[in-house]
Amino acid sequence: MATTFKTGTEVDGMRTACRLASEVLDMLTPHVKAGVTTQHLDKLALDHIVNVQGCVSATVGYAPPGYPPFPASICTSVNHVVCHGIPNDRALKDGDIVNIDVTVIKDGWHGDTSRMFIVGEGSIQARRLVQLTYEAMWKGILRVKPGARLGDIGHAIQSFSESQGFSVVREFCGHGIGRKFHEEPQVLHYGRPGTMDELKPGMTFTIEPMINAGRREIRELGDGWTIVTKDRSLSAQWEHTVLVTDSGYEVLTLSAGSPPPPAFVNG
Repeated sequence: MATTFKTGTEVDGMRTACRLASEVLDMLTPHVKAGVTTQHLDKLALDHIVNVQGCVSATVGYAPPGYPPFPASICTSVNHVVCHGIPNDRALKDGDIVNIDVTVIKDGWHGDTSRMFIVGEGSIQARRLVQLTYEAMWKGILRVKPGARLGDIGHAIQSFSESQGFSVVREFCGHGIGRKFHEEPQVLHYGRPGTMDELKPGMTFTIEPMINAGRREIRELGDGWTIVTKDRSLSAQWEHTVLVTDSGYEVLTLSAGSPPPPAFVNG
């Protein structure tokens, strides 16, 4: 499958889908608190996606080769869950960290984004991991411009994360996105500068680093989806969908409630 390049109305379609995905997270934000189950958050998300936005959830029933159909409208990855956590009836408690990952389809276009939430105060380590993972994602985004290479993105994320004492999950990566949920290219969150595909205007892809407080090794649980850290250390992830523009990048998954970029982005 070749990389697709979006122009004109196709970019507009991606902008709309991506903004809507981010707005699901805006809607969920006040509900992410101690005592709420991730299953309840999933119900709120699906109702909003279908009945308010007129979208389709890309994850409900999603079944790539070798996977069972995913049963929910969002992924909810709590504490040492790295990604693809399935919403369940366990209540969130003070100190938990949770990643909520949303992908919607609007008029055939996919919008994909995720955010971290800290329930209550959170430990110093948890808050640091969440903040630095957010900064790592933006370190990667800042490398996006025509003529740069995918390896530049991965190197920026890896070198920053490891300099902070954290590790980068290798088995999962960002991906091209458009009319399909997962397209080319694969966007690794580690690597060497100047390697891999050259970035060109019209490319749309996700940058979604998974950063562990401990070692980078992971394992899969028996449900066929949930990925956890092997050493049970905390894991965090943030995700934006970006467009390569003629002069740099545009973050497509922004909405009124999106956290502001780190200070170094506009510095």
